[in-house]
Amino acid sequence: MEYEFVTDPAEFRARAALLLLDEARHNLMLGILGTLVRSPEVYPDPKMFLVVDRQVAIAAALMTAPYNLIIADTASEQAMEVLAAGIAADGVVIPGAIGNQPTVGRFVAAWERITETPCRLRMEQGVFALDQVAAVPAAPGSARVATPDDLAVITDWTRVFLAEALPDEPVDEEGNLKAIRRRLEGEGPGAYWIWSCEGQPVSLTGHGNPTGRGIRIGPVYTPPVHRGRGYASSLVAAESQWLLDNGYEFCFLFTDLANPTSNAIYERIGYRQVAEAASYVFGTPA
Repeated sequence: MEYEFVTDPAEFRARAALLLLDEARHNLMLGILGTLVRSPEVYPDPKMFLVVDRQVAIAAALMTAPYNLIIADTASEQAMEVLAAGIAADGVVIPGAIGNQPTVGRFVAAWERITETPCRLRMEQGVFALDQVAAVPAAPGSARVATPDDLAVITDWTRVFLAEALPDEPVDEEGNLKAIRRRLEGEGPGAYWIWSCEGQPVSLTGHGNPTGRGIRIGPVYTPPVHRGRGYASSLVAAESQWLLDNGYEFCFLFTDLANPTSNAIYERIGYRQVAEAASYVFGTPA
């Protein structure tokens, strides 16, 4: 069993065939890999790692600084030991890790022991997938695709969403603004949708990072003053149906498992949990 540091995203994607065994569980890594291959300027210094056994990749991880290391599923506990030891030996600084359980927990335990770095569980997340939209009561208003005229609203709501949903994550405001503009101008495989009521934007969602047969929904944000009226439910349902009607076999999204209200909303739309993920924050080595 050997550790490898890979520098070419296309090579990494080709060799990490294990990701395609379950696109839903690996949608985050697959989506970012697609961006790395199509638009390498978005993440100029990606770091990709494999653990190989008999020339076959049995574990994979990817990091686009300043964001967390993303870890793919593996049945091999030893592979997480090899991965952690290899990354540590290469001197790569990792702010945290995200992945599905139990794999990510095994990596974190190995990393904490090998590097003497304190690790803290930041959030337990649900990975949800949908292949058929269920009927939900229609909220007042209607869905529309966002345009460049919505830039200010989307930028403001995205900033608030990230602060509310991911308070411990590093914020790259310049990078986020560039990403929003690319999506609004149709330069990337994604878009934003807005639910409007009486001519006023009341809820935001979007899609991007296609995996092949599927695509991820996000962000999903409704300002507090507009919550509890079904806007986000109607918007996510409408967007998900549009994506299914336009060639995708399924849609994905991440939820905070500590928020049963939002999880129940997605389940009513037709989303079903396919994995339990977790994100960890790493401290300074002792």
